[in-house]
Amino acid sequence: MFKALKNYPILFICLFVAVMLLPNLDTLQISIMEARNFITAREMLNNDHWLLTTMNNVARYQKPPLPAWFSALGGILFGTKSLFGMRLPAVLMVMLAGSFMYYFSRTILKSRTHSMINALVLITSFYVIGITFEAPSDIFTHAFMLVSIYYFYNIFKQDVSRWKHALFTGICLGLSILAKGPISIYALLLPFLIAYRFSFKYKAIKQKLPQLLSAIVLGLIIGGSWYLYVKLKDPNVLNSTVAKETGTWKSYNVRPFYYYWSFFVQTGIWTIPAFISLLYPYLKKRVSHYKAYKFSLVWTLTAVVLLSLVPMKKSRYLVPVLIPLAFNIGFYIEYLIRKFKVLKDKRETFPVYFNFGLIGVIGIAFPIVMFMLFSAELQSHLVRFTIASIVLFTIGVFILLQLKAKNIKNVFLLTVFFFASVFVLALPLSNAFENEDYSSISDLNEENQQRNINLYAVNYIAPETIWDYGNSIPEIEYKNDRYTFPKENKFGILVYEMSAENEAQIRANYEVKEMATYDLNRFGSNSNQNNPRLKSVFYILTKK
Repeated sequence: MFKALKNYPILFICLFVAVMLLPNLDTLQISIMEARNFITAREMLNNDHWLLTTMNNVARYQKPPLPAWFSALGGILFGTKSLFGMRLPAVLMVMLAGSFMYYFSRTILKSRTHSMINALVLITSFYVIGITFEAPSDIFTHAFMLVSIYYFYNIFKQDVSRWKHALFTGICLGLSILAKGPISIYALLLPFLIAYRFSFKYKAIKQKLPQLLSAIVLGLIIGGSWYLYVKLKDPNVLNSTVAKETGTWKSYNVRPFYYYWSFFVQTGIWTIPAFISLLYPYLKKRVSHYKAYKFSLVWTLTAVVLLSLVPMKKSRYLVPVLIPLAFNIGFYIEYLIRKFKVLKDKRETFPVYFNFGLIGVIGIAFPIVMFMLFSAELQSHLVRFTIASIVLFTIGVFILLQLKAKNIKNVFLLTVFFFASVFVLALPLSNAFENEDYSSISDLNEENQQRNINLYAVNYIAPETIWDYGNSIPEIEYKNDRYTFPKENKFGILVYEMSAENEAQIRANYEVKEMATYDLNRFGSNSNQNNPRLKSVFYILTKK
């Protein structure tokens, strides 16, 4: 198996990601960040808003447009209603990140096997996959930055720097900025530069300054081009947006400095290996490439420290840390593959048996626990449940058998395939727990056209609702405790929640007829995934 991986590494990485993510790409419910991005992409296509980007036909300059451009291309290929098409570009970014983790690792380590380990750890880290659904801009900005870092490294290491490396460095740096501003420069590139200086030293840097400066200037030109265009065309709204976003970073979701220091758990199945890989006194004499290990360790920890300095903190902001951390975990996995059969110290072997043994037990227990707890819900999904149970049970058994034989190479591969199997086979079982009250709003657009009325939002409507509706829903202005109603004698409103005073004001001017309630929650009211803001009520208002 490892021989095939070594012979066709990039092909394998791309096929693995495709098989893992594409079959059920539209299964998960759309997230709020996705909805904002996809609405922007849809309005690019429908309204030609490619540069002065909008969401719900209101200027949206909080995020640069690159991810929406890619989603718009997906919309062209698969249709603007296709969640698969809109999500496809983010999956391609996972492929890009995995491929360049391999290229970057091989450039440093000179080992195809070790490099493949690093790549597989990265693309099976829980939040690297999760971020493609929760906040797709992040995977774009960090994937392109990883490519830029790869070419930065080539400029630093080679005696004669090639201008093509400077060109690719600058282009990918610019694309990273166009994806989410300078976030990845701070969270991924700057820690890399510090770690490189600490571990490898900058040599003959004066001779390489023309290439480095050219790359940086090119990146800033590409990345700053959109901001410059918007500044010239719509300066007031852009200035207001920047001021609001700056204030948010200082005052919203403020967490203590130590908030991120459980960052290694974001790797999911690699949590214990991730923690052990950070134990420098233990691993420094066991790794196969000491300088590279020191480099990845410093890169990881520097990224965590820099992110910890920012007052606003969210779990998803840790994604750039998972890139050097995957590199770091690879050293520990590679060490186990080489030495586990001869290890005698239980302090070394116990974490390995516990981590991979637990995964094996979960695979074996999956069919039993799921059927005991959810037999009623699974009745309409028995075929899929049976297939998932057989596969996960079998992988679990083989993990335990290979672990008993101390064949960590096979244990590692089986763990990777276990992770992929959960996405391919177990994830669709979430449909068994669908909300009985689920009601899509997608048909309302056509119904309102037949009624010859326009639809408006009162107070707030979730981006997910606007996406599902398939068109913009203008918001009725509420200022100085008064609504500014549209001039039509008859129109529709969509209401998330409304105070008694607001309702009284509406009923004083209009005959109000309640038409329908829409609930976009995929899970029922008893689930902690049920979100009240995804519920809305549709009324038709007729002027008295």
